[in-house]
Amino acid sequence: MIKRTLVCLILCGLVATGSLTAHHSLAGTYDIKTTNRATGLVVKVAFTNPHGALSVEIKDKEGVAKVWILTTGSSNVLTNAGVTATGPDRLKQGDTIEVSFNPALNGSNLGFLRSITLKGKKEVEFAPV
Repeated sequence: MIKRTLVCLILCGLVATGSLTAHHSLAGTYDIKTTNRATGLVVKVAFTNPHGALSVEIKDKEGVAKVWILTTGSSNVLTNAGVTATGPDRLKQGDTIEVSFNPALNGSNLGFLRSITLKGKKEVEFAPV
């Protein structure tokens, strides 16, 4: 009986801790108090779950182009906001867009996408997940 109880407690503990590690905090990776805004050229778009990625070539103050990788919401979040991978209004390589994002805390060219403005469209804002 003690063995069964012990096994049950261990299994319940594993199940509970597994769900805790599945989600992560934006504040642990990104500076959520800072929002950068830039215009750049789309290099690559990945419509994936649970998070997509948008690679954008952005020029710094000296005119040097650097590719920023912006983490996005899920493909469903993007599609529901009007940012699509197919169709006439799709987001594709070579598009010029304006983005706002929270930069990475470690200073790398990584950020969390907060909003995107496609050419000739209104700004689409994303809530953090």
